[in-house]
Amino acid sequence: MQIVIIGAEAAGMSAAAKARRTAPDADITVFEQGSVVSFGACGLPYFVGGFFDDASYMAERSVEQFRESGIDLRTAHQVLKVDPARKAITVRDLSEGREFVQPYDKLMVATGASVVRPPIEGLDLERVHFVKTLEDGLTLRRLAERKECQDVVVIGAGYIGLEMVEALHEQGKRVRLIELAERVLAESFDEEVSELIQQELTRKGIAMHLGEKVRALKGQLAVEQVTTDKGSYPADLVIVATGVRPTTAFLDDSGLDRLENGAIVIDDQGRSSEPDIYAAGDCATVFHRIRQQPVYIPLATTANKLGRLIGENLCGAQKRFPGTLGSAAVKVLGVEAGRTGVSEQEAKALGRDTKTVVINDKNTTNYVPNQQDLRIKLIYDAKTKVILGGQVAGGLGAVLRVDTLAAAIHGGMTTEDLGMLDLCYAPPFARTWDALNVAGNVAK
Repeated sequence: MQIVIIGAEAAGMSAAAKARRTAPDADITVFEQGSVVSFGACGLPYFVGGFFDDASYMAERSVEQFRESGIDLRTAHQVLKVDPARKAITVRDLSEGREFVQPYDKLMVATGASVVRPPIEGLDLERVHFVKTLEDGLTLRRLAERKECQDVVVIGAGYIGLEMVEALHEQGKRVRLIELAERVLAESFDEEVSELIQQELTRKGIAMHLGEKVRALKGQLAVEQVTTDKGSYPADLVIVATGVRPTTAFLDDSGLDRLENGAIVIDDQGRSSEPDIYAAGDCATVFHRIRQQPVYIPLATTANKLGRLIGENLCGAQKRFPGTLGSAAVKVLGVEAGRTGVSEQEAKALGRDTKTVVINDKNTTNYVPNQQDLRIKLIYDAKTKVILGGQVAGGLGAVLRVDTLAAAIHGGMTTEDLGMLDLCYAPPFARTWDALNVAGNVAK
Protein backbone atom coordinates (compact mmCIF):
# COMPACT_ATOMS: atom_id res chain seq x y z
CA MET A 1 0.00 0.00 0.00
CA GLN A 2 1.25 3.46 -0.95
CA ILE A 3 0.44 6.13 1.66
CA VAL A 4 1.25 9.71 0.69
CA ILE A 5 1.12 12.65 3.10
CA ILE A 6 1.39 16.30 2.08
CA GLY A 7 2.87 18.39 4.88
CA ALA A 8 5.36 17.46 7.60
CA GLU A 9 4.30 19.37 10.67
CA ALA A 10 2.03 18.37 13.57
CA ALA A 11 -0.83 16.52 11.86
CA GLY A 12 1.19 15.09 8.98
CA MET A 13 4.04 13.65 10.99
CA SER A 14 1.73 12.36 13.74
CA ALA A 15 -0.11 10.45 11.02
CA ALA A 16 3.08 9.23 9.38
CA ALA A 17 4.56 7.98 12.65
CA LYS A 18 1.35 6.20 13.65
CA ALA A 19 0.91 4.67 10.18
CA ARG A 20 4.51 3.42 10.30
CA ARG A 21 3.82 1.62 13.60
CA THR A 22 0.44 0.31 12.42
CA ALA A 23 1.49 -1.00 9.03
CA PRO A 24 5.23 -1.83 9.03
CA ASP A 25 5.14 -2.96 5.38
CA ALA A 26 3.39 0.09 3.93
CA ASP A 27 5.25 2.57 1.71
CA ILE A 28 4.91 5.96 3.42
CA THR A 29 6.02 9.08 1.56
CA VAL A 30 5.79 12.59 2.99
CA PHE A 31 6.28 15.73 0.88
CA GLU A 32 7.19 18.96 2.67
CA GLN A 33 7.69 22.27 0.89
CA GLY A 34 10.05 23.69 3.53
CA SER A 35 13.13 22.33 5.25
CA VAL A 36 11.92 22.17 8.87
CA VAL A 37 9.59 19.37 9.99
CA SER A 38 7.52 18.56 13.06
CA PHE A 39 7.78 22.22 14.07
CA GLY A 40 5.64 23.75 16.82
CA ALA A 41 5.05 27.42 16.03
CA CYS A 42 3.29 27.81 19.40
CA GLY A 43 6.71 28.25 20.99
CA LEU A 44 7.76 31.20 18.83
CA PRO A 45 6.58 34.02 21.13
CA TYR A 46 8.38 32.43 24.08
CA PHE A 47 11.58 32.01 22.09
CA VAL A 48 11.39 35.65 20.95
CA GLY A 49 10.74 36.74 24.53
CA GLY A 50 13.87 34.97 25.77
CA PHE A 51 12.04 32.40 27.91
CA PHE A 52 14.33 29.75 26.36
CA ASP A 53 17.35 29.93 24.05
CA ASP A 54 17.54 26.67 22.07
CA ALA A 55 15.28 26.95 19.02
CA SER A 56 15.52 23.19 18.42
CA TYR A 57 13.14 22.67 21.35
CA MET A 58 10.31 23.67 18.99
CA ALA A 59 10.88 20.68 16.69
CA GLU A 60 9.94 17.25 18.02
CA ARG A 61 12.09 15.15 15.67
CA SER A 62 14.53 15.80 12.85
CA VAL A 63 14.25 14.83 9.19
CA GLU A 64 16.92 12.18 9.75
CA GLN A 65 15.06 10.61 12.66
CA PHE A 66 11.90 10.22 10.62
CA ARG A 67 13.82 8.73 7.72
CA GLU A 68 15.54 6.28 10.05
CA SER A 69 12.10 5.07 11.16
CA GLY A 70 11.28 4.05 7.59
CA ILE A 71 9.38 7.14 6.40
CA ASP A 72 10.37 8.51 2.99
CA LEU A 73 10.38 12.17 4.01
CA ARG A 74 11.24 14.57 1.20
CA THR A 75 11.77 18.23 2.04
CA ALA A 76 11.83 21.03 -0.57
CA HIS A 77 9.01 19.29 -2.45
CA GLN A 78 5.91 21.31 -3.35
CA VAL A 79 2.65 19.59 -4.30
CA LEU A 80 1.04 21.46 -7.17
CA LYS A 81 -2.10 19.46 -7.84
CA VAL A 82 -4.22 16.58 -6.54
CA ASP A 83 -6.10 14.41 -9.06
CA PRO A 84 -8.55 12.15 -7.18
CA ALA A 85 -9.73 10.44 -10.38
CA ARG A 86 -6.20 9.23 -11.18
CA LYS A 87 -5.27 8.88 -7.49
CA ALA A 88 -2.11 10.85 -8.14
CA ILE A 89 -0.48 14.14 -7.18
CA THR A 90 1.83 16.42 -9.15
CA VAL A 91 4.97 17.36 -7.25
CA ARG A 92 7.75 19.87 -7.91
CA ASP A 93 11.21 19.11 -6.56
CA LEU A 94 12.28 22.64 -5.60
CA SER A 95 15.96 21.76 -5.33
CA GLU A 96 16.17 20.35 -8.86
CA GLY A 97 13.34 22.25 -10.54
CA ARG A 98 11.70 19.14 -11.95
CA GLU A 99 8.09 17.96 -11.74
CA PHE A 100 6.81 14.40 -11.41
CA VAL A 101 3.60 12.49 -10.72
CA GLN A 102 3.27 10.46 -7.52
CA PRO A 103 0.50 7.84 -7.29
CA TYR A 104 -1.19 6.96 -4.00
CA ASP A 105 -3.60 4.46 -2.50
CA LYS A 106 -4.36 6.68 0.48
CA LEU A 107 -3.62 10.39 0.67
CA MET A 108 -3.53 12.79 3.59
CA VAL A 109 -3.43 16.58 3.23
CA ALA A 110 -1.76 18.33 6.17
CA THR A 111 -0.52 21.55 4.61
CA GLY A 112 -1.38 23.79 7.55
CA ALA A 113 -2.19 27.47 7.21
CA SER A 114 -0.55 30.62 5.94
CA VAL A 115 -0.54 34.05 7.55
CA VAL A 116 -3.19 36.51 6.44
CA ARG A 117 -1.65 39.56 4.80
CA PRO A 118 -4.06 42.40 5.56
CA PRO A 119 -4.59 45.18 2.98
CA ILE A 120 -2.05 47.50 4.56
CA GLU A 121 0.47 49.58 2.62
CA GLY A 122 4.10 48.92 3.53
CA LEU A 123 3.99 45.27 4.60
CA ASP A 124 7.19 44.61 2.63
CA LEU A 125 9.30 47.15 4.50
CA GLU A 126 12.21 45.84 6.56
CA ARG A 127 11.50 45.10 10.24
CA VAL A 128 7.88 44.17 9.46
CA HIS A 129 7.33 40.55 10.40
CA PHE A 130 4.74 37.81 10.71
CA VAL A 131 5.01 35.02 13.29
CA LYS A 132 4.77 31.60 11.64
CA THR A 133 8.06 29.97 10.72
CA LEU A 134 11.27 29.11 12.53
CA GLU A 135 13.04 31.76 10.44
CA ASP A 136 10.48 34.32 11.67
CA GLY A 137 11.37 33.41 15.23
CA LEU A 138 15.13 33.59 14.70
CA THR A 139 14.87 36.97 13.00
CA LEU A 140 12.55 38.43 15.62
CA ARG A 141 14.76 37.20 18.46
CA ARG A 142 17.76 38.99 16.92
CA LEU A 143 15.78 42.20 16.48
CA ALA A 144 14.33 42.00 19.99
CA GLU A 145 17.81 41.84 21.47
CA ARG A 146 18.98 45.00 19.69
CA LYS A 147 19.05 48.05 21.97
CA GLU A 148 18.17 50.43 19.14
CA CYS A 149 14.91 48.54 18.60
CA GLN A 150 12.68 50.11 21.26
CA ASP A 151 9.24 50.96 19.84
CA VAL A 152 7.31 47.85 18.85
CA VAL A 153 3.81 47.83 17.35
CA VAL A 154 1.78 44.61 17.38
CA ILE A 155 -1.16 44.52 14.95
CA GLY A 156 -3.85 42.07 16.02
CA ALA A 157 -5.08 41.08 19.50
CA GLY A 158 -5.66 37.38 19.03
CA TYR A 159 -3.68 34.62 20.74
CA ILE A 160 -0.40 35.17 18.88
CA GLY A 161 -0.64 38.94 19.00
CA LEU A 162 -1.10 38.97 22.77
CA GLU A 163 1.68 36.44 23.30
CA MET A 164 3.97 38.63 21.22
CA VAL A 165 3.01 41.64 23.33
CA GLU A 166 4.19 39.73 26.40
CA ALA A 167 7.34 38.55 24.62
CA LEU A 168 8.44 42.04 23.58
CA HIS A 169 7.45 43.52 26.95
CA GLU A 170 9.68 40.87 28.55
CA GLN A 171 12.51 42.10 26.31
CA GLY A 172 12.08 45.60 27.73
CA LYS A 173 10.45 47.20 24.68
CA ARG A 174 7.82 49.93 24.51
CA VAL A 175 4.92 47.93 23.12
CA ARG A 176 1.83 49.27 21.41
CA LEU A 177 -1.12 47.00 20.52
CA ILE A 178 -3.52 47.93 17.72
CA GLU A 179 -6.72 45.94 17.16
CA LEU A 180 -9.57 46.53 14.70
CA ALA A 181 -12.20 45.02 17.02
CA GLU A 182 -13.47 46.84 20.07
CA ARG A 183 -11.80 44.38 22.47
CA VAL A 184 -9.03 41.80 22.62
CA LEU A 185 -9.71 38.15 21.77
CA ALA A 186 -13.11 39.19 20.44
CA GLU A 187 -13.57 36.03 18.36
CA SER A 188 -12.67 33.58 21.12
CA PHE A 189 -13.75 34.94 24.49
CA ASP A 190 -16.73 36.78 25.88
CA GLU A 191 -16.45 40.35 27.11
CA GLU A 192 -15.96 39.44 30.78
CA VAL A 193 -12.61 37.78 30.00
CA SER A 194 -11.46 40.39 27.48
CA GLU A 195 -12.00 42.99 30.20
CA LEU A 196 -9.58 41.30 32.61
CA ILE A 197 -6.86 40.99 29.97
CA GLN A 198 -7.26 44.62 28.94
CA GLN A 199 -6.94 45.73 32.56
CA GLU A 200 -3.71 43.74 32.86
CA LEU A 201 -2.29 45.27 29.69
CA THR A 202 -3.05 48.74 31.02
CA ARG A 203 -1.45 47.93 34.39
CA LYS A 204 1.75 46.83 32.68
CA GLY A 205 2.00 49.97 30.55
CA ILE A 206 1.00 48.53 27.18
CA ALA A 207 -0.50 51.19 24.91
CA MET A 208 -3.78 49.78 23.64
CA HIS A 209 -5.64 51.03 20.58
CA LEU A 210 -8.92 49.15 20.24
CA GLY A 211 -11.40 49.77 17.43
CA GLU A 212 -8.58 51.27 15.37
CA LYS A 213 -7.71 50.40 11.77
CA VAL A 214 -4.13 50.35 10.49
CA ARG A 215 -3.92 52.05 7.11
CA ALA A 216 -0.19 52.08 6.29
CA LEU A 217 3.31 51.31 7.47
CA LYS A 218 5.78 54.01 6.50
CA GLY A 219 9.53 54.34 6.23
CA GLN A 220 12.39 54.50 3.73
CA LEU A 221 13.81 50.96 3.66
CA ALA A 222 12.71 49.90 7.13
CA VAL A 223 9.48 50.70 8.95
CA GLU A 224 9.52 53.90 10.99
CA GLN A 225 5.87 54.71 11.56
CA VAL A 226 2.42 53.08 11.74
CA THR A 227 -0.51 55.15 10.50
CA THR A 228 -4.09 54.34 11.47
CA ASP A 229 -7.48 55.97 11.02
CA LYS A 230 -6.89 57.71 14.36
CA GLY A 231 -3.22 58.63 14.49
CA SER A 232 0.44 57.86 13.74
CA TYR A 233 2.89 56.06 16.00
CA PRO A 234 6.68 55.46 15.94
CA ALA A 235 7.82 51.91 15.18
CA ASP A 236 11.24 50.28 15.08
CA LEU A 237 9.57 46.89 14.65
CA VAL A 238 6.08 45.81 13.57
CA ILE A 239 4.55 42.41 14.28
CA VAL A 240 1.57 41.51 12.09
CA ALA A 241 -0.67 38.93 13.80
CA THR A 242 -3.94 39.17 11.90
CA GLY A 243 -4.78 35.47 11.64
CA VAL A 244 -4.20 32.54 9.32
CA ARG A 245 -5.85 30.99 6.29
CA PRO A 246 -5.77 27.30 5.25
CA THR A 247 -3.06 26.54 2.68
CA THR A 248 -5.27 24.74 0.19
CA ALA A 249 -5.23 26.78 -3.03
CA PHE A 250 -3.52 23.85 -4.81
CA LEU A 251 -6.77 21.90 -4.31
CA ASP A 252 -8.92 24.29 -6.35
CA ASP A 253 -9.38 21.73 -9.15
CA SER A 254 -9.62 18.67 -6.90
CA GLY A 255 -13.36 18.77 -6.21
CA LEU A 256 -12.87 18.41 -2.44
CA ASP A 257 -15.55 20.04 -0.29
CA ARG A 258 -14.15 23.09 1.47
CA LEU A 259 -15.40 25.96 3.59
CA GLU A 260 -15.43 29.48 2.22
CA ASN A 261 -12.00 30.14 3.74
CA GLY A 262 -10.57 27.06 1.97
CA ALA A 263 -10.58 24.63 4.90
CA ILE A 264 -11.09 21.01 3.81
CA VAL A 265 -14.30 19.58 5.26
CA ILE A 266 -13.70 16.22 6.95
CA ASP A 267 -15.86 13.72 8.82
CA ASP A 268 -15.22 12.17 12.23
CA GLN A 269 -12.73 9.73 10.69
CA GLY A 270 -10.69 12.53 9.13
CA ARG A 271 -11.95 11.65 5.63
CA SER A 272 -12.69 14.34 3.06
CA SER A 273 -15.46 14.22 0.44
CA GLU A 274 -13.16 11.89 -1.52
CA PRO A 275 -13.07 8.51 0.31
CA ASP A 276 -9.32 7.90 -0.09
CA ILE A 277 -8.26 11.43 0.84
CA TYR A 278 -7.93 12.49 4.48
CA ALA A 279 -7.00 15.83 6.02
CA ALA A 280 -6.18 17.34 9.41
CA GLY A 281 -4.53 20.29 11.06
CA ASP A 282 -4.76 23.96 10.18
CA CYS A 283 -5.82 23.19 6.60
CA ALA A 284 -8.98 21.33 7.63
CA THR A 285 -12.16 21.57 9.65
CA VAL A 286 -12.89 19.56 12.77
CA PHE A 287 -16.27 18.39 14.08
CA HIS A 288 -17.47 20.37 17.11
CA ARG A 289 -18.99 18.27 19.88
CA ILE A 290 -21.40 20.98 21.07
CA ARG A 291 -22.08 22.90 17.87
CA GLN A 292 -22.60 19.63 15.97
CA GLN A 293 -21.04 20.99 12.79
CA PRO A 294 -17.63 21.18 11.11
CA VAL A 295 -15.74 24.25 12.29
CA TYR A 296 -12.40 25.85 11.58
CA ILE A 297 -10.45 26.05 14.85
CA PRO A 298 -6.71 25.72 14.08
CA LEU A 299 -5.17 24.25 17.23
CA ALA A 300 -2.05 22.12 17.71
CA THR A 301 -3.87 19.80 20.12
CA THR A 302 -6.52 18.86 17.57
CA ALA A 303 -3.95 18.54 14.80
CA ASN A 304 -1.93 15.99 16.78
CA LYS A 305 -4.97 13.98 17.89
CA LEU A 306 -6.54 13.79 14.44
CA GLY A 307 -3.15 13.09 12.89
CA ARG A 308 -2.66 10.07 15.14
CA LEU A 309 -6.20 8.83 14.44
CA ILE A 310 -5.83 9.27 10.68
CA GLY A 311 -2.52 7.44 10.78
CA GLU A 312 -4.46 4.32 11.81
CA ASN A 313 -7.32 4.96 9.39
CA LEU A 314 -4.91 5.26 6.47
CA CYS A 315 -4.00 1.66 7.24
CA GLY A 316 -7.58 0.39 7.28
CA ALA A 317 -8.85 1.20 10.78
CA GLN A 318 -12.19 2.91 11.38
CA LYS A 319 -11.30 5.15 14.31
CA ARG A 320 -13.67 8.05 15.03
CA PHE A 321 -12.86 11.41 16.59
CA PRO A 322 -15.33 12.33 19.36
CA GLY A 323 -15.29 16.00 18.43
CA THR A 324 -13.51 19.12 19.58
CA LEU A 325 -14.60 21.52 22.28
CA GLY A 326 -12.30 24.24 21.00
CA SER A 327 -10.41 24.21 24.30
CA ALA A 328 -7.74 26.91 24.17
CA ALA A 329 -5.70 29.05 26.50
CA VAL A 330 -3.44 32.07 26.57
CA LYS A 331 -1.19 33.79 29.10
CA VAL A 332 -0.99 37.56 28.91
CA LEU A 333 1.57 38.91 31.38
CA GLY A 334 0.08 38.10 34.80
CA VAL A 335 -3.29 36.82 33.58
CA GLU A 336 -4.17 33.30 32.44
CA ALA A 337 -7.30 32.78 30.32
CA GLY A 338 -8.86 29.63 28.92
CA ARG A 339 -12.08 28.57 27.26
CA THR A 340 -13.86 25.38 26.24
CA GLY A 341 -17.16 24.44 24.63
CA VAL A 342 -19.17 27.37 23.25
CA SER A 343 -19.02 31.00 24.27
CA GLU A 344 -22.17 32.99 24.97
CA GLN A 345 -21.91 34.66 21.57
CA GLU A 346 -21.52 31.28 19.83
CA ALA A 347 -24.51 29.86 21.73
CA LYS A 348 -26.64 32.80 20.61
CA ALA A 349 -25.54 32.30 17.00
CA LEU A 350 -26.69 28.69 17.25
CA GLY A 351 -30.06 29.76 18.61
CA ARG A 352 -29.61 27.72 21.79
CA ASP A 353 -31.78 28.51 24.80
CA THR A 354 -29.03 29.12 27.33
CA LYS A 355 -28.26 30.86 30.57
CA THR A 356 -24.96 32.17 31.88
CA VAL A 357 -23.38 32.85 35.24
CA VAL A 358 -20.25 34.85 36.06
CA ILE A 359 -18.54 34.68 39.44
CA ASN A 360 -15.42 36.29 40.90
CA ASP A 361 -13.48 34.21 43.41
CA LYS A 362 -9.93 33.38 44.55
CA ASN A 363 -7.45 30.67 43.58
CA THR A 364 -6.26 29.86 47.15
CA THR A 365 -7.30 30.36 50.75
CA ASN A 366 -6.99 33.87 52.15
CA TYR A 367 -3.88 33.22 54.25
CA VAL A 368 -1.76 31.84 51.42
CA PRO A 369 0.71 34.46 50.13
CA ASN A 370 0.08 35.89 46.67
CA GLN A 371 -3.57 34.87 46.53
CA GLN A 372 -5.00 35.85 43.14
CA ASP A 373 -8.38 36.57 41.58
CA LEU A 374 -10.33 34.17 39.38
CA ARG A 375 -13.27 34.93 37.14
CA ILE A 376 -15.41 32.04 35.91
CA LYS A 377 -18.20 32.10 33.33
CA LEU A 378 -20.48 29.16 32.61
CA ILE A 379 -22.79 28.81 29.62
CA TYR A 380 -25.45 26.14 30.15
CA ASP A 381 -28.76 24.86 28.79
CA ALA A 382 -31.63 26.84 30.30
CA LYS A 383 -33.82 23.76 30.87
CA THR A 384 -31.50 20.82 31.53
CA LYS A 385 -28.65 22.82 33.14
CA VAL A 386 -26.17 20.80 31.05
CA ILE A 387 -22.93 22.78 30.75
CA LEU A 388 -22.21 23.88 27.17
CA GLY A 389 -19.23 26.16 27.65
CA GLY A 390 -16.93 27.74 30.17
CA GLN A 391 -14.28 30.41 30.47
CA VAL A 392 -11.84 31.04 33.32
CA ALA A 393 -9.44 33.94 33.68
CA GLY A 394 -7.20 35.27 36.41
CA GLY A 395 -4.18 34.17 38.35
CA LEU A 396 -2.32 30.89 38.80
CA GLY A 397 -4.52 27.85 38.25
CA ALA A 398 -7.10 29.56 36.04
CA VAL A 399 -6.34 27.61 32.88
CA LEU A 400 -6.01 24.23 34.61
CA ARG A 401 -9.56 24.69 35.87
CA VAL A 402 -10.67 24.92 32.24
CA ASP A 403 -9.44 21.33 31.83
CA THR A 404 -11.97 20.31 34.49
CA LEU A 405 -14.70 22.15 32.61
CA ALA A 406 -13.71 20.40 29.37
CA ALA A 407 -14.08 17.02 31.07
CA ALA A 408 -17.43 18.10 32.54
CA ILE A 409 -18.76 19.19 29.13
CA HIS A 410 -17.40 16.07 27.42
CA GLY A 411 -19.24 13.96 30.00
CA GLY A 412 -22.52 15.86 29.77
CA MET A 413 -22.44 17.17 33.34
CA THR A 414 -24.90 19.74 34.68
CA THR A 415 -24.19 22.82 36.76
CA GLU A 416 -25.51 20.89 39.78
CA ASP A 417 -22.99 18.11 39.11
CA LEU A 418 -20.22 20.72 38.95
CA GLY A 419 -21.36 22.27 42.21
CA MET A 420 -20.82 19.01 44.07
CA LEU A 421 -17.86 17.66 42.07
CA ASP A 422 -15.19 16.29 44.41
CA LEU A 423 -12.29 18.59 43.57
CA CYS A 424 -8.98 18.69 45.38
CA TYR A 425 -8.52 21.03 48.31
CA ALA A 426 -5.41 22.24 50.09
CA PRO A 427 -4.77 25.89 50.99
CA PRO A 428 -2.14 26.54 48.25
CA PHE A 429 -4.47 25.26 45.48
CA ALA A 430 -8.06 26.22 46.27
CA ARG A 431 -10.60 27.09 48.90
CA THR A 432 -12.66 24.32 50.53
CA TRP A 433 -15.30 25.16 47.93
CA ASP A 434 -13.27 25.46 44.74
CA ALA A 435 -14.23 28.37 42.48
CA LEU A 436 -15.68 25.85 40.01
CA ASN A 437 -17.93 24.43 42.72
CA VAL A 438 -19.07 27.95 43.54
CA ALA A 439 -19.88 28.70 39.89
CA GLY A 440 -21.89 25.49 39.57
CA ASN A 441 -23.86 26.21 42.76
CA VAL A 442 -24.60 29.82 41.81
CA ALA A 443 -25.98 28.83 38.40
CA LYS A 444 -29.80 28.84 38.48
